[in-house]
Amino acid sequence: MHTLLILLLSAFSSLLVGFIWYNPKVFGNIWMRESGVSEEKIKGGNIALTMLVSFLYAFFISFILQYLVIHQKGALGMIGGDELKALPSYSAFMADYGTNFRTFKHGALHGFMTGLFFCLPVIGVGALYERRSFKYTLIAGGYWVITCMIMGGIICQWL
Repeated sequence: MHTLLILLLSAFSSLLVGFIWYNPKVFGNIWMRESGVSEEKIKGGNIALTMLVSFLYAFFISFILQYLVIHQKGALGMIGGDELKALPSYSAFMADYGTNFRTFKHGALHGFMTGLFFCLPVIGVGALYERRSFKYTLIAGGYWVITCMIMGGIICQWL
């Protein structure tokens, strides 16, 4: 239950970042111009459905981020994922190193790297084929760099 709550909190943080990032006073107007989306088109959509699906996608990202920002998840994977079937050396390893690098700062670092080296290139490749501008790529990709950084920090600190 604790894990689910932290992942949901992490996913929710993406919506908060989006409210700020895509605000017209921040990058919202530039993003609309660069993406070819009008205010009328945004208002004409089903905002509740958009937010719900955005939250679901962010939850998926949160789920995989836990394995990228928490080193101990790798150790758990090495034993097949079941601590009860692990050799005594696993328990000794976790006793020695189980809390190492479990800070917001460390998770934010790995989240930043995930955003910069995974999300930004994915956005960038799509933008190239969609013939979108470099500004669009920086705004949309930058959002995911910052969002993954915050999500990674939350997950690493509290999960």
